[in-house]
Amino acid sequence: MTHIAPHTPARYTLHLGNRGRIVLPAEVRHQLDLKDGDRLILTVEADGSLRLLSAREAARHGRGLLRRMLPGLEGRCLSEELIAERRAEAARE
Repeated sequence: MTHIAPHTPARYTLHLGNRGRIVLPAEVRHQLDLKDGDRLILTVEADGSLRLLSAREAARHGRGLLRRMLPGLEGRCLSEELIAERRAEAARE
């Protein structure tokens, strides 16, 4: 029987620089498709660990969360519905 080792997350050693700055290794920036000026969200977990998430990924996760919380949204585009409602309101005025 073959034993498959569980996935071990990549680990990087970072240095805290001048004014509290850290530099993400190029490999990480490339893997996450991060560009200059991208927003990142840093969360301090209860155990003291840090979690870094791109704002783009956080938004993607939030959209999926909303769809799971509100059944019946599948196949609907809420922004298009809002625009149609606003146009109808404007036409009535």
